[in-house]
Amino acid sequence: MTSPDPVAPAGAVVVLPGSFDPFTLGHLDLARRAAAIAGRVVVAVSHNPSKRGLLDLDTRCGVIAEAIDADGLGGSVEVRPLPAGLLVDFCREIGARAVVRGLRNQVDLSYEEPMARMNAHLAGVDTMFLLSSPALAHISSSLVREVAGLGGAVDDMLPSASARALRAALAEREHRA
Repeated sequence: MTSPDPVAPAGAVVVLPGSFDPFTLGHLDLARRAAAIAGRVVVAVSHNPSKRGLLDLDTRCGVIAEAIDADGLGGSVEVRPLPAGLLVDFCREIGARAVVRGLRNQVDLSYEEPMARMNAHLAGVDTMFLLSSPALAHISSSLVREVAGLGGAVDDMLPSASARALRAALAEREHRA
């Protein structure tokens, strides 16, 4: 008996979900690496009411699509808003074989593991964990927002479209204050 090929077939679809507020170079790296494993990656952009966001959903989707195109991934990576409801329902709807999640550290694993097990229980949807590239492992959207909000430089942690959108959102927030 032979073991199954660990790499997904070229036509396989995987979902990279997240709020991506903002979309970082770490996220782009995950999309790039997932596309090398699966034939098609759907970046599913969610609205998470438990997170205090800065960029609206349409802006995030547009910024991510621009970053994906600029990186040359437009043929294998697409961006979609994640509808309300269970992630596994969305996976079934688009025929996704797996969810892709990045892990920066042990804390991320502790957070992601129960969700991965629940997705498998509910719908047989597997989760592929990709370790963050070492040069990007310190980057998180929340830290980028915090540093940028306090006037720190973050452009080297973001695709250019994300950096522009973040600067605009922070200027708008300051203008309203």
